[in-house]
Amino acid sequence: MARKKQTNDSPFVLFNIIYQDGSLSSNRKVPRADADGLDGEAPARAFIEAQDRKIAEMSGNPRGPIKTMSRLPGQ
Repeated sequence: MARKKQTNDSPFVLFNIIYQDGSLSSNRKVPRADADGLDGEAPARAFIEAQDRKIAEMSGNPRGPIKTMSRLPGQ
């Protein structure tokens, strides 16, 4: 019996982020509209950086700059 191919209809795409200081942030959600554009990862990076700024304002602990971003497989 053949299996159906799973489709991903999620409104989000997940990314793993590695910062300049070596810290890792896993499974960061980015709206699919920002991640699937023709501009590559630039809109997704901007979205995550904006999230980081907001979190830093609320917590008082700023994040360093992003070193690398990797989209999770199957996204």
